[in-house]
Amino acid sequence: MKKPGIFFWYTGFMTLIDSYNRTIDYLRISATDRCNFRCIYCMPEEGAEIAPRENLLSAEEIVRLARIASELGITKIRITGGEPLVRRDLLAIVRDIGKLTGIQDISITTNGSLLAPLASQLADAGVKRINISLDTLREERFKLLARRGILNDVLDGIESAFCADLNPIKINCVVLRGYNDDEAPDFARLTIDRAVHVRFIELMPIQWSLGDDSPSDAMEAFYSSGSSSPDHRGLFAASDLLSFQRYVKPAEHSKTTTMLDGARMRRAFVPSHETRSRIEESISPLLPAHVLTNGPAHTFRLQDSAGTIGFISQLSSDLCEKCNRLRLTADGKLRPCLMADGEIDVRSPLRDGASDEQLADLFRTAVLHKPKEHRLEDGFSPNSRAMSQIGG
Repeated sequence: MKKPGIFFWYTGFMTLIDSYNRTIDYLRISATDRCNFRCIYCMPEEGAEIAPRENLLSAEEIVRLARIASELGITKIRITGGEPLVRRDLLAIVRDIGKLTGIQDISITTNGSLLAPLASQLADAGVKRINISLDTLREERFKLLARRGILNDVLDGIESAFCADLNPIKINCVVLRGYNDDEAPDFARLTIDRAVHVRFIELMPIQWSLGDDSPSDAMEAFYSSGSSSPDHRGLFAASDLLSFQRYVKPAEHSKTTTMLDGARMRRAFVPSHETRSRIEESISPLLPAHVLTNGPAHTFRLQDSAGTIGFISQLSSDLCEKCNRLRLTADGKLRPCLMADGEIDVRSPLRDGASDEQLADLFRTAVLHKPKEHRLEDGFSPNSRAMSQIGG
């Protein structure tokens, strides 16, 4: 039987196990915090806070960290952003990661606006799958939600992904009440005739409390207790979010906010069951389905459809118990949990001459201190960084 927090060798490969017996084999790498869109739930229209270019990991640094991760048992890598396709050396990064022993799957999440001329090159470089973020099928709403770019460029990007055989092709739609929730049936119909996989995502509580008078009582009590100890390195076999935050360094709070403030974010939230009901009332009942590598989505399909419909319900029905991922931000921070403020700096040791083993130990530390769950229901929501700064 596996013991948590220990590395195991199996058929020649190392396996990374956290304190809750979850196998950690998936690393999401943010290639950049820059984006050519300004989606209203992600970035302000003007004055978006981005890291100085010298703080962003170089291509060589990204590939080195990916190699170390692969030697520890990471087999799947997703490139995210910001918008990863704005990075000019992205193809070289993907090619080099694709050469690493142990990496079995490379995928990308993109807004699709720059994808059309690059899809076949990405496939040739080693990308196997693609997720395209698209929140509306209507041009006038696209201008309201994305605030930059052209809808037809994204649609052309989707077509290019089909031509390049970047399957399965997933369309990620963040559902917002009063903005696009009435389009759920239109997105669902995309799956009838083509093998496209639409996933409806609940609006995630990133920076929801910004603009409030004070942090939540629970978070304030923790930070005022003085119990945080960055020198403590015990194995938290029964760790929760607090023990995670006692070890890792809290991320510095962003100086800018999203277009939607916390109150409007809360009003815009739509639970997945409501989106599903809207689809079933407009079209037909959804049937259980499965898509390879569908991650945290609960997956269904319409009768005789070519594609599928998924729901990512981070608030109403989370899948923390199955979480298998770490995140590496564009400025070189390891985050064990998207929904928990706290990160481990790997850029500074890397640039200070740390050995591969010393850097590997930082990955191990992140895994050992990965919290059991996000505790959003208890008021512990991430406020320090916008999604574009973390990496989607």
